[in-house]
Amino acid sequence: MSEHDASRRKFLRDAAVGAGTLAGAGLTPNAIAQTHDQTKSTPDSSARAMLHMGGEGRGAFFNSDDAATIAAITERIMPSAPGKPGARDAHVLNYIDLALAGAYSDMQDFYRRGLASLETHCQKAHSRSFAKLTAAQQDGVLAALEDGKAPEFTWPTSQEFFNTLRIHTMEGMFADPLYGGNRNFAGWRLVGFPGAQAVFTPSDLQSKQEFAREPIIGLQSESKASAGKA
Repeated sequence: MSEHDASRRKFLRDAAVGAGTLAGAGLTPNAIAQTHDQTKSTPDSSARAMLHMGGEGRGAFFNSDDAATIAAITERIMPSAPGKPGARDAHVLNYIDLALAGAYSDMQDFYRRGLASLETHCQKAHSRSFAKLTAAQQDGVLAALEDGKAPEFTWPTSQEFFNTLRIHTMEGMFADPLYGGNRNFAGWRLVGFPGAQAVFTPSDLQSKQEFAREPIIGLQSESKASAGKA
């Protein structure tokens, strides 16, 4: 991982802690359970792994091409490194996909138009789709979006599209796994967030060291445990 990637990861990790995005990100279990049924082609292998909630490799909202694009964008925003999970590891794509089929359904057209504009920009600049560009080229495209230098965008503007994707990437990394991201508590482990614990001891509460005791428990784990007792 490059020095640029490492500094970006640190910035987003610190921002997540400071902004309090470790909470539920505003979604509800009923909202994420909703699906948007549309004809889709088969996602590629990387997108297929993360679009698991819809069954048979199908996502709730994104088609194959859009899933590959979002997976690539979020990974560049929060890249993985040895021993440090990134957006793909945390299934951020799955989180955004489910959110757009539920609580964020009012943003579906925003994403459709943004992705179409991105495709036009990438084809003009590189004659290839975003997911097929090199990491350096992808970073260049995202920098152009962030700086408002992608004239193919009208609504949303390139800056609006990039900033929304950055926010949703952080939500997918750090929200409770119940909402489809933060797989295996990847984001929580990254920032040392303990999740729900049955008991915090007096020494836990007084300690200034990073909390690392297992298990980390999310809402999904709790709901399964309650169902098993019923």
